[in-house]
Amino acid sequence: MIDPAAFTALLKAEAACLGFADCRVTGADAIPDAGGRLHAWLGQGSHGEMGWMEARADERASPRGLWPDVRSVIMLGMAYTPGHNPLALTDVRDRGRISVYAQGQDYHDIVKRALKALARWMVETSPAPLKVFVDTAPVMEKPLAAAAGLGWQGKHTNMVSRQEGSWLFLGSIYTTLDLPHDPPGRDSCGSCDACQRACPTDAFPAPYRLDARRCISYLTIEHKGPIPEELRPGIGNRIYGCDDCLAVCPWNKFAEQAHAHRAFLPRAELVAPRIADLLALDDAGFREMFAGSPVKRIGRNRMVRNAAIAAGNSGDAKMIPALEALTGDGDQVVAEAAAWALARLT
Repeated sequence: MIDPAAFTALLKAEAACLGFADCRVTGADAIPDAGGRLHAWLGQGSHGEMGWMEARADERASPRGLWPDVRSVIMLGMAYTPGHNPLALTDVRDRGRISVYAQGQDYHDIVKRALKALARWMVETSPAPLKVFVDTAPVMEKPLAAAAGLGWQGKHTNMVSRQEGSWLFLGSIYTTLDLPHDPPGRDSCGSCDACQRACPTDAFPAPYRLDARRCISYLTIEHKGPIPEELRPGIGNRIYGCDDCLAVCPWNKFAEQAHAHRAFLPRAELVAPRIADLLALDDAGFREMFAGSPVKRIGRNRMVRNAAIAAGNSGDAKMIPALEALTGDGDQVVAEAAAWALARLT
């Protein structure tokens, strides 16, 4: 192997060429307290129906729990800074709001492709075993990113970067190489609580703590059954995810849209879809509309359920016929959401 410091400098330059906004390195033992926090969070049931988090908690708790041979963890951030105000549609009740990250191409594909290219470069430059991960593996991306110095976990529990604000996708490479470590990020939230106050469903029981069971992103994406009725009004017109706690972060003022990867530029049809059109979706129409988007993972039924709740919050009587048709939908969760919405509009 070439000099580790020289290799790391070349690695960061190559990462930048591949579209990453930041690249930092930390050690395999850099997050000793993360496992305890994870188990406490799971013990409170705050993960809701995300059983996959509990099933592999011990592997997730530490990089060595997943791969005992790992020595260094390379954390990378890819920017998806929006060029528009994510809150602009808050009061446009006939339009659905899709989280910024899901308006372009599926980040899993884009980030993993770049990670694999970087991994090939690493093997060619200094052969050593490695593994690449994007979101779907039991990896504590946010604590590791903070330990590596990409930023810090804000009071909304998401990453905050001094350069990119709250708009970073994370990827990681585990390697057996011993590489020099970057200093960890420093919490710079101060006394700000904008993200806590912005949450429409009070999903933050305390700063730096999230109860996923009340989070709109969880409810509209991960949760498969009926959404609790007391939380439905707070969902407003959000049909996939929620950007509110991210969008109000003051550190976003330093983020530059020019840093965003082009693959994440929004598709016109996903920026402000008409709720009435979403109510009319069948399986084929859903697949066609959301092909290549991360939205496709929730399927037609959850999307129409979400759209029905948004319709019920719209105050728009013109949606009544579409909702009446959905009360006979083959999916009982959709039918129940449509009946609830009808009761709100009549």
